[in-house]
Amino acid sequence: MKLKTFILLFLILLSTGLASAQIKFEAKVSKTQLGINERLRVDFEMNTDGDNFSPPSFADFTVVGGPNQSVSHSWINGVRSFSKTYSYFLAPKKTGSITINQATIEIEGETYKTSPVTVQISTAVSRPNDPDDVENVADDNVHLIAEISKTNPYLNEAVTVTYKLYVSEDIGVSNFRENGNPRYNDFWSQNIDLKGSQIQKTQYKGRNYRYLVIRKTVLYPQKSGKLEIEPLSLDLTVQVPSKRRDFFGTFVPTEVHKTVSAGSKTLTVKALPENGKPLDFSGAVGDFDFKLTTSKTNLNATESLQARVEVTGKGNLKLFQLPKLSIPSALEVYEPEHTENIKTLSEGMQGSIVDNYTIVPQFKGKYPIPNIDFTYFDLKSETYKTISSGEVVVNVLDGPTNNSNTDSNIAGSGDGKQRVTMNNDQFAFVKSNANLEPIESEPFLNSTVFWSVLLLPLMAIPLAMVFRRKKAERAADVSGNKVRKADKLAKKYLGFAKKALGQKEAFYIALEKALHNYLKAKLRIETSDLSKDRIQQLLLKREVNEAVVTDFLSILDSCELARYTPFTEVTMQHDYDKAATTISVIDKQIK
Repeated sequence: MKLKTFILLFLILLSTGLASAQIKFEAKVSKTQLGINERLRVDFEMNTDGDNFSPPSFADFTVVGGPNQSVSHSWINGVRSFSKTYSYFLAPKKTGSITINQATIEIEGETYKTSPVTVQISTAVSRPNDPDDVENVADDNVHLIAEISKTNPYLNEAVTVTYKLYVSEDIGVSNFRENGNPRYNDFWSQNIDLKGSQIQKTQYKGRNYRYLVIRKTVLYPQKSGKLEIEPLSLDLTVQVPSKRRDFFGTFVPTEVHKTVSAGSKTLTVKALPENGKPLDFSGAVGDFDFKLTTSKTNLNATESLQARVEVTGKGNLKLFQLPKLSIPSALEVYEPEHTENIKTLSEGMQGSIVDNYTIVPQFKGKYPIPNIDFTYFDLKSETYKTISSGEVVVNVLDGPTNNSNTDSNIAGSGDGKQRVTMNNDQFAFVKSNANLEPIESEPFLNSTVFWSVLLLPLMAIPLAMVFRRKKAERAADVSGNKVRKADKLAKKYLGFAKKALGQKEAFYIALEKALHNYLKAKLRIETSDLSKDRIQQLLLKREVNEAVVTDFLSILDSCELARYTPFTEVTMQHDYDKAATTISVIDKQIK
């Protein structure tokens, strides 16, 4: 009887140990039925740490929060338990039955997948107007507003769109990010740099609010009529006061993930008046000054001078062309060098554009550069204005006489002038490679190629044997294979990060995976050892410079903060370059 009891207890303990050793990776949802105006939480949970987590696409949802990562360790009666979870907060895009596809992860060299989960999405759910409902509180206290400087502009007139995030003084907001960029169809657009933008206080709908300018964009409409400006949306986390208290009695706020939108705006764009429009009008709209100047007016033949055609002022400077110079035939003129010195401010573009011509006279005489006109539409008077440059006379004091001119003193401007242009075909008739071949060829029999073809298969046999032996040795090297696989994955994900520049989440997920696999390859450590303290300790132990270690850890911090902080494409490029440089330096220093 005692023996049976002992065997039974042994079997129970054995089955419990086997069950506890089983790897689990599953998907859990907060609810299986919800309205299209509600939020869904999805948790991907595992009981063993893994690498290279890949979520499903969430094509039918908008990701309003996540991935949030949480890790739990516990010891109960000497038994260790582990749990790691990736959480996403989703907003459905349509009604009906939606399936959340499989997520994947690598655990101990094997790939595990979750089972697909299906949820039912109904039409919008009515919610009671409960002041304690955190969703209602968040909706009533956070607003994204788009302010338009002018709703009825002329074609090519600057319009400034300012996006402001209003937050009441009763709640807090963090981790906001733009949910895609608005496409300004039928507009030329330029974002304004908002460095130094600060939170300000104001009154909104009769209440005290704080606001922050999120984005400021200058638009130039490119066609007349009604034009729509797509809305800007933000994903953010709202801290709503609750009745819960912590251990010290302080109220603990409740976090809610929200998406706020500025709504679409419509402009009615006026066409420029046809009445009085000059034939030489090229589309310039604004307030401009125009002039033609030359670096000198007295020179000798074969000397050069610079003719400068310049427009300065405020308006659509990048959206029109300067008038062309008409040059006398006795003057050689090169293609103009175009330069721009333009700043885009809240009021629009201002600065200057210049065409700089290099002119070389060939003969003695006086050569007039004819007057040229510049026409623009003046927004203040709503009329067309024309500015004339005036005629400029170039006096060539010394040089050969142009006998083709009927007047030896004044050289006229005609249609016979030619501009000097350089191209790659100018010296094409000169052969740099003759491609000559000998008339008589060497016979194939007993030639070097003949004996090489004959003996090469025999020489390949020992090489094949050596290759096979090396391949078998490499396959038996389990530790080395893990290192090589991790190194291969690091290069793979670094390539993914480069391709994903501009897509914040995809870029930083790939970059983080690349850094982790690089460490596993170089330091020969497992995933469970990838804590920052452990990484710092191992790199310093391998005699890597402390500044380089700090740079490496800062890149890992950027990967973790990327999901909470807005990052620009310039920042991503900087982080990618910094990661590549730091990895290269570690390769040289590590021992």
